[in-house]
Amino acid sequence: MNRIIAVLLIALCSSFSVTAADKQELAEYAYYGFEPEIVTNYISNRKKLGYVRISVELMVKKPEQLVSLERHDPLLRAAIVEILGNQTEDKVKSLTGKEEIRRECYEKINQLLEQETGQPLVVNLLFTKYLYD
Repeated sequence: MNRIIAVLLIALCSSFSVTAADKQELAEYAYYGFEPEIVTNYISNRKKLGYVRISVELMVKKPEQLVSLERHDPLLRAAIVEILGNQTEDKVKSLTGKEEIRRECYEKINQLLEQETGQPLVVNLLFTKYLYD
């Protein structure tokens, strides 16, 4: 019985040490936000122009990678504006469309960063604000 308790305690302690290591790894992630927010038009079904206003955060593994994102901010911002400007109203206004746009922006950002820096730096791209009319 003592042997079983000892094995359980060892297993429990080792699971806590893995959790602590995971937390340490997560603590190194950093975020880069585009300032000011991105505002652009999209293809509208109406006579009136449609617009979308978004806040974008880019997640990277290491805080020192933020310097590269800041250096390439204009290029990355222009790519996001171009992607948004080519969307239809239906896509901009639907939840699945929003996710498709987010994924397209994520892939394009990493493609551009790989061309410029030699590696895709962005782990995730988040829309923290997404307004449209």
